[in-house]
Amino acid sequence: MTQELAAAVLRGEERAIAQACRLIDDRGAAIGELVDALRISTHRARVIGVTGSPGSGKSTLVSGLVTQYRELGQRVAVLAVDPSSTFSGGAILGDRVRMQKHFGDPGVFIRSLATRGAQGGLSRSVQEHVVVLEAAGFDLILLETVGVGQDELDVSEVAESTIVVTMPGMGDDVQAVKSGVLEIADVFVVNKADRDGADRAALELEQRLELGRVVASREASAAAWRVPVLKCVALRDVGLPELVQALAEHRAWLDTPSGSLRRDERARTSAKRVLFSLICAELGSAI
Repeated sequence: MTQELAAAVLRGEERAIAQACRLIDDRGAAIGELVDALRISTHRARVIGVTGSPGSGKSTLVSGLVTQYRELGQRVAVLAVDPSSTFSGGAILGDRVRMQKHFGDPGVFIRSLATRGAQGGLSRSVQEHVVVLEAAGFDLILLETVGVGQDELDVSEVAESTIVVTMPGMGDDVQAVKSGVLEIADVFVVNKADRDGADRAALELEQRLELGRVVASREASAAAWRVPVLKCVALRDVGLPELVQALAEHRAWLDTPSGSLRRDERARTSAKRVLFSLICAELGSAI
């Protein structure tokens, strides 16, 4: 049965993809067999993480990015993570409600995941979901975290490019640029930039990033990725083409020697995450 499901996923059948994701969510005993069967696929998708504070407009930004990449002819999958209740274990899974305009598009697959107690802004099963979606032939996977704080940074271990979304008027503007979030961002987006204070928020981010570059050695900074700060109004698609261009430039940087080192480091971390998840599934089934 598992082999048949894997074969259907490899053919890109939407129902099979959903069934495989459900099996992973349920932490069934056959997860290891399914993942192994899907690893015969040599297709690799680009994984872009979108993280930031609650209310910053991550879901709207993700929806806009889906539109942009679909216009480029890419098949896009979205994994949207929502927080689980500490009492019932359930989750509203409401992020995909904001993406309804894509539901009828056969080139788009949207899946909501619950954190189920996991810390760091992601679900424990997110890496196995990535394996399924890669095997199904998607070109791009957009990974939207729950609304996160300054130390919930797991997305940077899974995604090859991480967008950190902030917005003006959140009170203490410096909160958005404290060291944890600052260090994982490959692109900063000041969303809702039509609000008062957007220019100030973008300027403070740029100043903080420049301070970090000055502290770094000249040799290291010459090869390092220079994190751009972009202003967007995702609700009206303002600034999204520039964001897609910045992400393309970051991917090109990842093919440089410095970028390859970071890509390899994240690949090792990702492999450890999958191994840990599979071990936990096996232990759970044994108990």
